[in-house]
Order: sequence, then structure tokens, then C-alpha cells
Amino acid sequence: MFDDQSPIYRQIAHRIKDDILSGALAEDSQVMSTNQYAAAYRINPATAAKGLRELLDEEILYKRRGIGMFVSPDARAKLRQQHRDRFFIDFVEPMIAQAETLGISLDEVTEHIKQKKRV
Repeated sequence: MFDDQSPIYRQIAHRIKDDILSGALAEDSQVMSTNQYAAAYRINPATAAKGLRELLDEEILYKRRGIGMFVSPDARAKLRQQHRDRFFIDFVEPMIAQAETLGISLDEVTEHIKQKKRV
């Protein structure tokens, strides 16, 4: 279920973010409690709590005292914007730099992308 690539609490946070982005978790919907995560994934409740706390700090989740944690109303838009920003940093900017190194104009790159989109 979990991999050895990153801490389990981060993997929990990442899964919740993925569920929000995919629409599996809607805005204002309740997420599992710390104890439910701990039982479902057979992990320490403190580990689950750390993952949820990270999402609270990022304002992806909000807490209703005595009821539980819920997806923030703007969580999906916020996550999409974060992913868009990372996309440009991780993929587009290096591609532009490589194109410049190879003497490929941005017009050529754009035209190639448009051609691929039509296929």
C-alpha cells in the first residue's frame, strides 16, 4: 500500500490531494478521521494525524470541532493551480531551455505541439 520513497504521512496527504483533484473527495465532504486512517492502513494514529495536519496547515482541509475534518471549499482549485505551476517549472521551462540549446524556435515548438494535438 505504501512505498519506501517518502514518509507515510506524506503519502497519506498525497492520496487525499489526489482524491480531491480527481473528484473522489468533493469540497466540503468529510474525510476519514485519524483513527479511521490508522485502522484502515494499519499505521500509528500519530502518523495519520501528521498527514492530516499537513493538509490543515495548507488549508486543503478544515476542521469542525467535535465533528471531523472536511475538504476546504477551494481545495480543488488550489491544488490544480499548484499542479499547473509545477507543470510549467518541471516540464515547460526545461523544454524551452532544451529547445534554445538545440536552436529550435518557440514557434516551432508551438507548431509541433499543435500538430500532435490534432492527431
